[in-house]
Amino acid sequence: MPDNYLPQVRSQYEALPYPPCNPEDDRQRLVLTWLEDLPMINHYCFAGKQSFRNGFRALVAGGGTGDATIFLAEQLRATDAQIVHLDMSEASIALAKERARIRGLSNITWVHDSLLNLPHLGLAPFDYINCSGVLHHLADPDLGFRALRAVLKPEGAIGLMVYATAGRTGVYQMQALMRLVNGTQADDQRKIANTRDLLASLPPSNWFKRSEDLHHDHKAGDAGIYDLLLHSQDRSYSVGELFDWLGHDAAGTGGHGLHLEFTDVQRGRSPYLPHMVLGSQPPAMAGELRKMPRRRQYEMAELMIGNLITHSLYVTRDAGCTAPYGNAEYVPFFFHEPLTGDIAAQVFSSNRGQPFLLRHQHSGVSVMVNPGRYGPQILRLIDGQRTFGEIFDQFRADWRGQAAAPDNAALFADFSESFDVLNALDRLLLKHPQADAAKAP
Repeated sequence: MPDNYLPQVRSQYEALPYPPCNPEDDRQRLVLTWLEDLPMINHYCFAGKQSFRNGFRALVAGGGTGDATIFLAEQLRATDAQIVHLDMSEASIALAKERARIRGLSNITWVHDSLLNLPHLGLAPFDYINCSGVLHHLADPDLGFRALRAVLKPEGAIGLMVYATAGRTGVYQMQALMRLVNGTQADDQRKIANTRDLLASLPPSNWFKRSEDLHHDHKAGDAGIYDLLLHSQDRSYSVGELFDWLGHDAAGTGGHGLHLEFTDVQRGRSPYLPHMVLGSQPPAMAGELRKMPRRRQYEMAELMIGNLITHSLYVTRDAGCTAPYGNAEYVPFFFHEPLTGDIAAQVFSSNRGQPFLLRHQHSGVSVMVNPGRYGPQILRLIDGQRTFGEIFDQFRADWRGQAAAPDNAALFADFSESFDVLNALDRLLLKHPQADAAKAP
């Protein structure tokens, strides 16, 4: 193995593979990873037009014990797609391989190497790269990101997860405390024991104790404790820092110049939107905040909500990679929970066309929504098969008004707020019919 990564980091993941898992569990359940749901990748990375056939190639860079790899491989089992799982830890790869064996997956190639060596491994370029929880453990994260881009197709996309600064305030105070406590202690088991002892005795005023409900790794065994509170190389990012690094900096120059689409697990981009963070009792200034540039809104919302412990996002060449709202050729469909058009229509018609407070149980979001004049009728016609054009044609066929039925532009405008809210929660996505057509025999 090359030595272009930090020896302590490699040693940690050989001794304590992460995330901790028992391969036998794969006989009973499939672990789902938020960024790797194919309908999400299609919506945010390929303008809704990706069939995931025709030699689709995915790389899981720093795949650890295999959650993202196994989920992708299961979804792509019946296609000719190929997944490459790369990791520097032999112990982690061994666990991931056993999970694949138990599931009978044969569409995975295993590479034991450093992410930083990707440009020199002779791998064919990839359509999609997952890199979750990896770059923030490198001495030079930008060197790692450049290595990913070196093996990404020009039209490809990256699903990225890095730590978020605001929500991990207590974690970093705890890490600093354990460095003081452990001093020059070299025995990892002793470090873990010391951490357990302190966690059991901390006063309730401690910042980690006050935010402990945000974190779960320290409750998942030695590997989780070490990864969260004893890691030797760990940094985090604010939203603004990610825009400066991967997008454009504040002056509109620099950075990698790429497009960023944030989507937090179960909550979509709602934690990045002030009007959704402050939704149940918005202040008078809420309307003005909503008019501010996207980046500034995201930066404000991160500080308002306070509980973002990671940033999950898709990184693409430009905004055109996201499926566009307002195109009648696209098919809207509900996702991530059993939601039907009839159920959605009932919720959005609860206040007879007037703004109402939407309380979304699965995400915990409460937000005021203006359903428009026709929102419930449009929602009722969404079945995951009809295009917006077909939905609007059916709407007009059912029209009973005395005036002329609204055209497509008027219906898109009327439905826009309903769509924006459901799409911000990643409960309403878009696909283009050509993606499904490409899947036909």
